[in-house]
Amino acid sequence: MKRIATHVAALLVAWTSSSVSLAFAADDSLQQEAEWAMADDARVTEAMQLGLTEQGLDATKIEAAMGSLGQLMQAGQADPLDAFIRASVVALPKLAEKLQQIEQSPSSIGDDPFLAFVPTVRDQARLWAGRALVRVRLFDEAIPLLQSLEPIDVVAPAELLFYRGACYHALLKKDEAIDDLSALLQRKAEIPQRFARTAELMLADIQPLKEDSLDEIARLMNDVSRRLDLGRAGDPVVEREQQIIDKLDQMIEKMEEQQKQQQQQMQQAQSGGQGGSQSKPMEDSQIAGGSGPGDVDRKKLGDRDGWGNLPPAQRQEALQKISQDLPTHYREAIEAYFRKLATEKR
Repeated sequence: MKRIATHVAALLVAWTSSSVSLAFAADDSLQQEAEWAMADDARVTEAMQLGLTEQGLDATKIEAAMGSLGQLMQAGQADPLDAFIRASVVALPKLAEKLQQIEQSPSSIGDDPFLAFVPTVRDQARLWAGRALVRVRLFDEAIPLLQSLEPIDVVAPAELLFYRGACYHALLKKDEAIDDLSALLQRKAEIPQRFARTAELMLADIQPLKEDSLDEIARLMNDVSRRLDLGRAGDPVVEREQQIIDKLDQMIEKMEEQQKQQQQQMQQAQSGGQGGSQSKPMEDSQIAGGSGPGDVDRKKLGDRDGWGNLPPAQRQEALQKISQDLPTHYREAIEAYFRKLATEKR
């Protein structure tokens, strides 16, 4: 899992290079297989013209922005999304100001900063900003910008599905991640290879995820570590930490119950074996005898046999088994749980 996470992080940090431009109207057979279509240069140009016109700009500003867009696309200096944004700010200085603020201080983005712009411009700005936030692991801030967008709304639908899918993957939103990444791979032959390969890795990583599993707890702990690395220590982090403790409680209680059941089964087997040997007739040629009275040392199954009251050596062994796949700084939290459990049961 760490290797996959490293691969994904490296890709998200790298600035996206030129996307493959294909016709917006795909052929009928491919269109039936995919729920979305790639955008070509004509689609980008059309979106720019529509957005700036709806924004109420004068013809001179629109002409300047359209000229800049044409130069960027002709020179291949930017992917469709970057080309749209870089050309738009020529005519929209307020948009340039908002985007510059996000670049300088992405963690303080706050509420949607693009509400003053018409939908066509706003949607591209949201995608651009959301992509920038994902690249610096600010997934919680990116989701509000990306979650309401549809591939048809943006000039870079593959980037929307990829970066939003990466967001959902990081935040353990399994169903949403699978939906976006699966949709992205419907155009596997057309999207950048790095998108396709990483989407496949993320899908393979999150599909086996089960609720309340050790794997889920480990991922939750990694998410808390990420938030703390980013200087987050507010209510969301506290809630996440409490979620981890609750899941550990449930897991340990389940393990305790399994241990008790195993002990009961062993005792029943021992009792049954003894009863069978006592009821079986002795053979005439065999001399009866024994090394003791035959009493079984029955272990009490009360609360004091729980994990919280294990001897230190056994408790440490249990702790290692539970936490061996988890970040080391959570070992103390789990050990504190054992101490608390032991105190409450005495």
